Amino acid sequence: MTKAEIINQIAKKTGIDKSDVQETVEATIITIKTAMISGENVFIRGFGSFVNKKRAKKIARNISTNTAIILDAHYKPSFKPAHDFCKKVKENNKVYE
Repeated sequence: MTKAEIINQIAKKTGIDKSDVQETVEATIITIKTAMISGENVFIRGFGSFVNKKRAKKIARNISTNTAIILDAHYKPSFKPAHDFCKKVKENNKVYE
């Protein structure tokens, strides 16, 4: 499902104009991104958490030149779904390919 499809679904279910729904969805995404960039985690009850995970410093290998590369410690955005949400998805019998 794309962002445009989400906007259409919300507009259809709520009766709110598509342009207003689009502004709200865009503002929500921007707010989540801004919070995570500033180091905050975002928790949405019943849906999940957007968290910054710390990745440790490590040595990687460039296989084409056979050289070692040092990757510094860094943060990576991650999504952790809520337990109830995971349970409902697992109970769904549909298989998509």
